[in-house]
Amino acid sequence: MGSFFSSLVTPPPAGDDPNSAVVAAHSKATYDQQWEAAKSSGKLLVIDFSASWCGPCRFIEPAFKEMASRFTDVVFVKIDVDELADVAKTWKVEAMPTFVLAKGGKEVSRVVGAKKDELERKISMYISS
Repeated sequence: MGSFFSSLVTPPPAGDDPNSAVVAAHSKATYDQQWEAAKSSGKLLVIDFSASWCGPCRFIEPAFKEMASRFTDVVFVKIDVDELADVAKTWKVEAMPTFVLAKGGKEVSRVVGAKKDELERKISMYISS
C-alpha cells in the first residue's frame, strides 16, 4: 500500500516517457520479453544499463532517447542496475552506463561510459551488417 502512495508523489523513473521509443524494463519478465522478441526478429538490441544516481547516465539519456527515435529498426531497452541486479550480473556490468549491443541472441559489442559518438557509430555499424 505504501508503494501506491509513494507512486503518487514520486516521479516515474527516467526512461518511462510514454513518447520515447526506449522500453524501460522494471521487471525480469519485461526484460525477458524484449530479449526474446529481439532475438527471434534478428533485430539489434541495445541495452542501457544505468542507475538513477549515476550522473553520466543522466547526461547521456537524452542522446539515447534520440537514437531510439532515429534508429526505428533497433530495440532500445533501459535497465536500472539497482532494480534488475540479476540481469546486470548476467551481462557482467561493472560500470554505468554500460551499453550492450546484442544481435541474434549474442553480444556483438559493448560501450562502457557516456560515449555518445562511439555508441552511435557501433549501432550504425551493426544495423548495416
